[in-house]
Amino acid sequence: MGLCCGMIGLPNVGKTTVFNALVGAGAVVANYPFSTVETNVGIAQVPDPRVDRLVEIFKSKKKTPSTLEVRDIAGLVEGASTGEGLGNQFLGQIREVDVLMHVVRCFQGGDVVHVSGSVNPTRDIGTIETELMLADLETLDRRKQRTEKKVRAGDKKAAFELAFVQKLMDLLDKGEWLGNLPYTPEERLILDECQLLAAKPVLFVANVTEGANADEAMVKTVREFAEKRGAWVVTICGQLEAELSTLPDSERADYLKEMGLTESGLVRLAREAYALLNLITFFTAGETESRAWPLRKGLTAPQAAGKIHSDMERGFIRAEVYTYDDLMVCGSEAKVKEKGLFRLEGKDYVIKEADVVYFRFNV
Repeated sequence: MGLCCGMIGLPNVGKTTVFNALVGAGAVVANYPFSTVETNVGIAQVPDPRVDRLVEIFKSKKKTPSTLEVRDIAGLVEGASTGEGLGNQFLGQIREVDVLMHVVRCFQGGDVVHVSGSVNPTRDIGTIETELMLADLETLDRRKQRTEKKVRAGDKKAAFELAFVQKLMDLLDKGEWLGNLPYTPEERLILDECQLLAAKPVLFVANVTEGANADEAMVKTVREFAEKRGAWVVTICGQLEAELSTLPDSERADYLKEMGLTESGLVRLAREAYALLNLITFFTAGETESRAWPLRKGLTAPQAAGKIHSDMERGFIRAEVYTYDDLMVCGSEAKVKEKGLFRLEGKDYVIKEADVVYFRFNV
């Protein structure tokens, strides 16, 4: 799939605890800064009850939910943009991801050391974002110098690029996060080439303690900050989710009910990250397997087929399509066909959310 979420934040905010709960890994969790030195990488399943219903209807032998790659990147500190705390190494790892999960500590927990000596969510967010923006300013300054040479050499296209690069530098100087702003296709091309850290979409993860109402005031400050930015926030109790992840599937629902919850915070976290990446889900279903597939919104049927296997895209003939909702109403694929809701689509068909698809292709 090639889509990846990077978990960032200060040391000791609970990143690795949330990561372990999300992907079921066993990364080191410790009460001291930089317990995560190497990036932990794992695959998180995106919970989707629709896959369970497909398994029931088709009596599938196998169930496969969609997934996202998640990377637990070591905690950044003030001065990371100049190499402090292995900053250069960690910033390089952030450049490789598609979306950022910024874990923000919203719990006191005197037994867990805070690198700044006290808990202040907006200050902590500011520390991380300042370092990312400073690193971006250095990147843009180098780009600006190269582009100025092209302008002096008479390159007319370079003049547009120079103006845009300067615009980005001005925005960063004002503390603007670039990832939430609109861009023209020409600007987006330059932005992608620069691989700027502050141009990535961000999902704030407010990490709280179980049943601690006092944490709500800190979560509120994160929400207010995110609203100004146009960003999203998910509140999660990393410790509770870590405990939940160790339970068998059959016991999780009861555990959530005991805690007064309707769903895991990780379900919301995965769902929001999925939406932030501008992904939709289509399904393939049958007796052998029912499976959810993530796909960038706006891609065509052959491109979707290529996510399954490159041969299917090259030899694409047509797609047999109906909607998940129609299947639920009708109760079976045969009834979907009887009611005329089964469609044959060609190469120009754009896959929609919750399409159930069977691809015909030549080998």
